Amino acid sequence: MGSFGGAESFSIKRGKATNILALGKAFPKQLVMQDLLVDGYFRNTNCTDPDLKKKLTRLCKTTTVKTRYLVMCDEILENHPELARDGQPTLRQRLEISHEAVTEMAIEASRSCVKAWGRPFAAITHLVYVSSSEARFPSGDLHLARALRLNPDVSRVMLAFAGCSGGVAGLRVAKDIAENNPGSRVLLATSETTIVGFRPPNPHRPYDLVGAALFGDGAGAVVLGTDPILGTETPMFELSSAIQQYLPDTDKTIQGELTEEGISFLLGRELPLVIENHVEAFCKKLAMEGARGESHDVNYNDMFWAMHPGGPAILNKVESRLRLCPDKLNASRQALRDYGNASSNTIIYVLENIIEESRKKKESGESDCEWGLILAFGPGITFEGILARNLMV
Repeated sequence: MGSFGGAESFSIKRGKATNILALGKAFPKQLVMQDLLVDGYFRNTNCTDPDLKKKLTRLCKTTTVKTRYLVMCDEILENHPELARDGQPTLRQRLEISHEAVTEMAIEASRSCVKAWGRPFAAITHLVYVSSSEARFPSGDLHLARALRLNPDVSRVMLAFAGCSGGVAGLRVAKDIAENNPGSRVLLATSETTIVGFRPPNPHRPYDLVGAALFGDGAGAVVLGTDPILGTETPMFELSSAIQQYLPDTDKTIQGELTEEGISFLLGRELPLVIENHVEAFCKKLAMEGARGESHDVNYNDMFWAMHPGGPAILNKVESRLRLCPDKLNASRQALRDYGNASSNTIIYVLENIIEESRKKKESGESDCEWGLILAFGPGITFEGILARNLMV
């Protein structure tokens, strides 16, 4: 039984392992300060309920979010005042706004990512597009491919309604594509907006206040591939192994349903506890995938952690169950603070924070963790995980 975390513990797939070669992100124009959100939200929805206002004020503090980007703005509400009223059939309007916004943000994030990568869009062979914010066909992957002027024969995959686990699911799918198509370069794009779920406060829908206090909008992008070209491409992370698992009988814990009024969300109070009760076994299984199936003692504090920050309660439960040092989830907590829970996009922001942490440690001469886990939890309840190697240490 050896300590888990050293390179000797893992099966390193030389020449075939997928590398993250570039990252990018984009946001809508409106930056919302959390301290100012409550007054604006109640003013825009013409709600005067003091109890609901107190509850949202309290939630805004407990989420630890400081800033978020949102598509929803005064201009949209001026053009569509029906969005701020209960009982209005507004799905068509919401989707029209959402489709334009997610495509625009995905384009910007992809361009930023490809610019950082340093190669042309013509070198992209596959596109994976993730969004829980649209419902149309042709689907968003085609709209994005056309806007980016990708080759017409680019192979496309659309992952829809994967929720908060969508970003890691996209990495897993892109990894499989890259490793089964030698020489390929995969562009993964994620894009989300809360427009479809924006609703006025209602005492019968307490979760709406959680959404108002926690969720943000934005987009992310990643270029992935095997066998990086020396001198041209700079690999950041090596994705060693990936697994997905759903928990039986938990499908009602995270629910969303499209209605004439938009999307209706239900989030069970038990979610943080369910994740806490299953995360350790999942992480051990993921670690074993990279250890050639051999049994190892797992010291999670010898690893880096890139975890989707679903909310502070989930972060705290995972930290406690795995006995992590307080700084292990810093990258996730920082993403939550700066962007809120931006659904599938957020893991990309977390990975950028990991890279920045590694850069600072390298400059100061501090040691850093070479191996780590990329995690997310979504509807199902579905666990997504990737064992990864930080190549920037």
